[in-house]
Amino acid sequence: MKQDDFNKIECYINGEADDSEKEYVESLFLNGEDNYTLRNLLDKDFKTMLAGDSPSEANLLPILDRVHHIIRKNETNKKQKPLRRLVDVYMKAAAILLLPLLIAGGMVYSYLGNHGKMITDRQVNSTIYAPMAARVSFNLPDGTTGMLNSGSRLSYSLPFTNNRQVKLEGEAWLEVSRDEKHPFEINAGNSKVKVLGTSFNLSAYPAENYIEVVLQEGKVEFQAEKGEVVTLYPSERLVSQDGNLHKAVVDPEKYNAWTEGRLVFRGDPMAEVARRIERWYNVKINLADRELEKYSFRATFQDDTLDDVLRLLAMTSPINYKISPREMMTDGSFKKEEVTIYKRR
Repeated sequence: MKQDDFNKIECYINGEADDSEKEYVESLFLNGEDNYTLRNLLDKDFKTMLAGDSPSEANLLPILDRVHHIIRKNETNKKQKPLRRLVDVYMKAAAILLLPLLIAGGMVYSYLGNHGKMITDRQVNSTIYAPMAARVSFNLPDGTTGMLNSGSRLSYSLPFTNNRQVKLEGEAWLEVSRDEKHPFEINAGNSKVKVLGTSFNLSAYPAENYIEVVLQEGKVEFQAEKGEVVTLYPSERLVSQDGNLHKAVVDPEKYNAWTEGRLVFRGDPMAEVARRIERWYNVKINLADRELEKYSFRATFQDDTLDDVLRLLAMTSPINYKISPREMMTDGSFKKEEVTIYKRR
């Protein structure tokens, strides 16, 4: 098409064409089925419209055929204004063009929706960790709250609400949200603690081969490695060590005092005192004399340094201690600070 032809079309659209120009432009659309120049121009026009938002290329030839069909069908309607007729043709062609796009969009939306649901249904592992000599509070998706003690790790999977199972390595204080249909289960080593709604302290450091449960409120079931099940009630303490179970009545406040930054001993033997000091201050304690294991201690510490704690313990019992400086390893890291406790001569 020549520039003059484009000018005639523009005049036609603007309502400024004379009779000869109107006749020429209408002949292009009403009798232009074999006009390949016009077909190519329309093809280019539609492709330009699709370039911005279309997710895929479209074959416009069938659509153009449909446009000509509409033009021929409305050829008898001579009373319709030329500009209005041209607009109607474009509107109908646009509708035909948008239909496959809407279908494709629906398919994409459906795919993304199903894909998102698949991702939601998949299990996602999550872990809460408390560094050495630190304590970390946590909130689980079901409303359960608690705190992890030094060097402890709590692992669970999402979604969690309908499958309330966690794994504990270390020590934790938990206040479990009650849900009778979905019991809360804690895997600790080869043992398991099952609860409905309660608050309790659980200590299960893998390296110690020692599991301790102290119940403050509610009721829990402890399932030992060999399958034995023991039920605990408020103010009861259960210790599992080397396959042996021992239950006693205690003061729960002593066992959850660490959540408030207090280190409490109430007639505890030296072995337990040493173990708790090790975790609290991230040190290694060596007992030089076996006779020290017979000693017991009663004390409460808060915001005290390691040296302060050892000095006060030495004032109430016949012991001495020595703190060795940290040594550098071959890889550039440092060993834990070591404390040697021995009997005073």
